[in-house]
Amino acid sequence: MKRWIFIGGVCLALLGSASAFAASPRVLVSILPIHSLVAGVMEGIGSPELLVRGGASPHATSLRPSDAKVLSRAKLVFWVGEGLETFLIKPIRGLAKNALVIKLLSAPGVSVAKSAGGHDHGDPHIWLSTPNARAIIDAAVGALIKIDSKNTARYHANAEKLQARLSRLHAELDQKLAPVRKVPYVVFHDAYDAFEREFKLRSLGAVTINPDRKPGVRKLSRLRHEIAQHKARCVFAEPQFRPALIKTLIAGTNARMGILDPMGADLTPGPNAYFKLMRRMAAALSTCLANSTSP
Repeated sequence: MKRWIFIGGVCLALLGSASAFAASPRVLVSILPIHSLVAGVMEGIGSPELLVRGGASPHATSLRPSDAKVLSRAKLVFWVGEGLETFLIKPIRGLAKNALVIKLLSAPGVSVAKSAGGHDHGDPHIWLSTPNARAIIDAAVGALIKIDSKNTARYHANAEKLQARLSRLHAELDQKLAPVRKVPYVVFHDAYDAFEREFKLRSLGAVTINPDRKPGVRKLSRLRHEIAQHKARCVFAEPQFRPALIKTLIAGTNARMGILDPMGADLTPGPNAYFKLMRRMAAALSTCLANSTSP
């Protein structure tokens, strides 16, 4: 008899936890770095859905029927904004009518770098900055509480832990990058301003503004001149885009090719992914720029 009572109690507990998980809010996040931060805020309550997977570019992706279904059912949607996930502009207007949609480019505390002409950069990788990550976490907490107030205390507690992790992350990366802070380099596309400003790095510029457009001969010629004149140590490609172009650009110079992955192409989604992404960014820069004779 006691055995059946015990089994019955276990079953009720499992059913209770399952129903609690089922009752967690339906949250959809566009890209992995943002998904990781939202997943951290939701830890122990539920798991947000991730839209763009496997390192696919948010510029070149398209919405599958299964994605459209998830979007239409979501109660809360996080995306960076029109400058990044262009494929989401119309679907968000048409399919997410009943959802609370958070455009993080407009979130309080999020800083967006300006181009030389004073305009917002067209490819805002806002998550590549621990101050922006803090603001994204705050935005996530505020939005989640609006749709799921019963878990307010848990959201705040998770956010406090994440903020402490971000403090440690900044200190760790700042120390790692300090020895290469003055070493010049070139990136593949104009997306790293937030990271470069935070850690005071010396980028000479980008091969292209839009990663889906090949730069012209004049632009490549000017960049080769910059690389030679300023003795750039590295030119960084990205996993999704044309390393062959970088090899052509550095041919005949002393620069070498590195890889920067701002999207976390091969990372497992979850609360730790953001921290792994940022550490790998710092490691890639430090490794390629080390042992430079540049001032």
